[in-house]
Amino acid sequence: MTGNRRGPAEALADLMTGNRRFAAGRPRYGHHVGEAAAQSSGQEPYAVVLGCIDSRVPLEAVFDQNFGDMCVVRSGAHVLDRSVVGSVEFAVAELHASVVMVLGHERCGAVAATVDALRTGSRPDGFMGYLVDQIAPAVVEVGLQDPQVNAKALRRHVERTVDQLRLAERLATATAAGRAQIVGAVYDLDTGVVELL
Repeated sequence: MTGNRRGPAEALADLMTGNRRFAAGRPRYGHHVGEAAAQSSGQEPYAVVLGCIDSRVPLEAVFDQNFGDMCVVRSGAHVLDRSVVGSVEFAVAELHASVVMVLGHERCGAVAATVDALRTGSRPDGFMGYLVDQIAPAVVEVGLQDPQVNAKALRRHVERTVDQLRLAERLATATAAGRAQIVGAVYDLDTGVVELL
């Protein structure tokens, strides 16, 4: 094994170990320019994390990863579209990342907006409406009347995103061959801890 190459189980364990360092206030990496220069000749990321655009969830910091360790793909509430799925496929098929993590986070604004839109019957116009449309099935499955609809819908949306990624051809091939694993998780904004689903 050279560079960052590792199997799916080891890759997932390394991500979670990095999160424990972060949550404990003992990060290993400070993202210094010298480290960026040291990794500039090539990349061998072992993980790809699909997360939300939320500014409170900087993914490289949350997992305490150095330059070149992980690819990051972000969209509102980690909603999938062709460019997002293509980016994840590229990280796995071409860069050989062996773990894909879909990371939701507590108090997600896009999930809250979807709950509000469904309750009021007022879908946002334009591309924001696309986000609502993609999150709405998770909200409906949980039920608008559930007192914890936002938190439960967020978790269900993560699970649905994982399921959708597992159907993508290149990702399905990699997981069937044991070269990659796709998992879901939720980030706690207050503690910094990532919980696997």
